[in-house]
Order: sequence, then C-alpha cells, then structure tokens
Amino acid sequence: MDLKLAGSKVLVTGASKGIGLAVASSFAAEGCNVVLVARTEAALQAAQQQIRQRHNVGVEILPLDIAASGSAEKIVEAFPDIDILVNNAGAIPGGNIEAVTEQIWRQAWELKVFGYVNLCRQYFSRMKARKSGVIANVVGLAATRMMFDYIAGTMGNAGLVAFTKAMGSKSVDHNVRVFGVNPPMTATDRMITLSRTRAQEQFGDPERWRETLKGLPFDRPATPEEIADAVVFLASPRASYVSGVVLDIDGGSASRN
Repeated sequence: MDLKLAGSKVLVTGASKGIGLAVASSFAAEGCNVVLVARTEAALQAAQQQIRQRHNVGVEILPLDIAASGSAEKIVEAFPDIDILVNNAGAIPGGNIEAVTEQIWRQAWELKVFGYVNLCRQYFSRMKARKSGVIANVVGLAATRMMFDYIAGTMGNAGLVAFTKAMGSKSVDHNVRVFGVNPPMTATDRMITLSRTRAQEQFGDPERWRETLKGLPFDRPATPEEIADAVVFLASPRASYVSGVVLDIDGGSASRN
C-alpha cells in the first residue's frame, strides 16, 4: 500500500533509539525526509548513519535536551517547515508515591509532559497558518492502566492523552490532525529499566525483572517496529479522518476476561 508520504518532512523526538528510532526508520522507508532530535549527539549520528544506509532520504540531526527551557523554540527555529511532528521523547521513572521525589517527578514531566506541550504549541501555530500538518504523540499504555508503581508516568500519560484529544478535536478546523498512540510494554532498553524497578519493589531483587513480564499478550512485549508502523499509517493520508483519538496498542489485553 502506498501511504502517500514520500517527500514529507518528519521530525521525531527521542529518535536515537527504541520506538523513536523505529518511527524515524519507518517514515524513511516511505520516502520521508527525517529530522532526529535527542540529547546525545553520538547516538544521533549512529542513528543517522543507520537510516541513510537503508533508505535514500535526507536525515538531519539536532542534539538537544528537550527538557531545557527554550528548547522548543530552538527546534522550530532550526526546522520551521515540518509536515509531521512525532513527540516521543520521555523517560518518566518507575516507582510509587513514596519512591518518586518531587524533584524527580518535576524533572521527568519537564521532558515527557511539557516537552510535548511546548512543541505542539510551536508547530501547531505554523501548521494552522498553512492549513496542513499532522502531530503524533507517543504516550503510553499506563495512561489507561493507572499503575501505582509507575505513578508519575501514569499521571503524566493520562494528562497527555487528554491533551491530545482536546487538541485533535479542534485542530481539524484548520486541516491539522492530532492523534496519539499508547504503546504497551515494548522491547527497548527503557523497558528493562522500568522492569528492574518493578522487580526491586515486588521481589526486592532487580535481577528478577523478567518475571514482571509474565502474562503479556502473545507471550512477549511489543516490538518498536510494531508501534512505529501504527504511527506512520495513522500519520499518513490513508488515515486522513483520524484526529482527536489515542490508539491503545495493547494486544487485546483490555478486552480479556
């Protein structure tokens, strides 16, 4: 299926690894030129080389801490003409209300919550002015699962889901679509870190992290590529009536008895 994306310019945050890198690679496979944003320049350069070797598209990078004040403005100044924005950067730590300090909570939200909000504010204004554009927010299934041992992430993700739905409900008046996806447990380095935190809380031993993954759909976590392909399809003209919704990619677990 031709997704009619060839030639589009896509900016992906948190794009040096995991879901972000998979999303950028999947867009590149459709003929899109991509901009990769993340904190670590060396990791970005490796991602840039990987995508260039596989796909004949433009790949630009911008090493930047999105949690820092003024970062959204710097990104827009460097890349003002973006067709598709994918907000993906974020690393809210695991832990319950007693384990997550106020400082850690605020620092995590600066990246995952306010980072999304600030970039949406900047790019929506430009998309609205030219009457075209798509914003995709990669949030997280904890938004709907209300996980006590991931309390800061659950609360932040739930807020981003509400934000995405509110944005996408009215953005269509300006021919701009805003949607989100909620990935489940996905096979990334981030998954292992969170699983180790849960294992420490549940068993007193972070090395038992694999036990926290038991009972997953299909007996495995999702792959970054599975999440990426959903994002790319929904961002494409093939899904041009999709806005103001957040897709739970849960392997059917919400419907289990």
